[in-house]
Amino acid sequence: MRGIAITLVLLMLMPHVGAAGEGDEAWRGIDVDMSEWDDGPEFEDTPMNQTRPGDAVLMIEVDYKPSHTGARVQGEIIIELFEEWAPLTTANMIMHVESDIYDGIFFHRVIDDFVTQGGDPTCTTVGFYPVTNAECGGGGDGHTLVMEHHENLSHVDGAIGMARSQDPDSADTQWYIAETEAHNLDPENRDDEGYVTFGIVRNGMSHVRAIALTPTSDDPTGEEIIVNPASSAGRPLYEAKIINIDMIGVIPTPESPKDVEEQSFFTTALGITTIGGLGLIMAVVLLKRVRIESDEEQHKDAILLENEDL
Repeated sequence: MRGIAITLVLLMLMPHVGAAGEGDEAWRGIDVDMSEWDDGPEFEDTPMNQTRPGDAVLMIEVDYKPSHTGARVQGEIIIELFEEWAPLTTANMIMHVESDIYDGIFFHRVIDDFVTQGGDPTCTTVGFYPVTNAECGGGGDGHTLVMEHHENLSHVDGAIGMARSQDPDSADTQWYIAETEAHNLDPENRDDEGYVTFGIVRNGMSHVRAIALTPTSDDPTGEEIIVNPASSAGRPLYEAKIINIDMIGVIPTPESPKDVEEQSFFTTALGITTIGGLGLIMAVVLLKRVRIESDEEQHKDAILLENEDL
């Protein structure tokens, strides 16, 4: 009896331990807050419109000058990665984000009404912008990918895709964000297997559009109404910097009203606290009872001894 009471006391006093993220991907235990996502791409009827519970989410922190006269702007671009539809490509992106190779580089290729391209670890400012490494625009880290297409993925507005050379399986670290729909890059519309998309902007699309409009070496005006038809590799005249890219969590799993109604009282904070308190009271009562019974037993033993002496 005494052992049971002591065990109950220990159980009631033990701290409640919840589930926590383990390993290098602790961010997978964080549900992102989607309540303020109000700056997304233009709508298109595609499976990419819907968030998918459990998908990885990254954030690109940017710093850029939108025009010749405008002040520098800082902002955040939130992107969902479609891990189920593009497992190899998303794993490659996550690996590179977690190795911090994108932190401090700049967007090296910007074409208005098309794409904004970055992801080259050699594209860093050397001394002062635009002085950079000779490899900028052609750099990577050697982790080339097998081309990975999925019927649900295409070049909708805000899609993120992998840049590559002529070899379809040459995508490495460089990626681009479609500043408008670019279905001419989809495999069904090309004879070179096309390009791979693997995620979409969920918030911060206005920053993507502003960077796409920044004055470049191909289009120094920075005016939307003036489009250089020969634009192909425009380098921003003012550094469009990627301060850092971080994995920030996953798309949360929504709870249905039924799930909420069926939540047991025993799983709530109030329930846990109440049960713990009652358990502690029961343990104390049991301890007192054990003590009384122990005293009674000792009293009986004394009487028996006295009788034996008689």
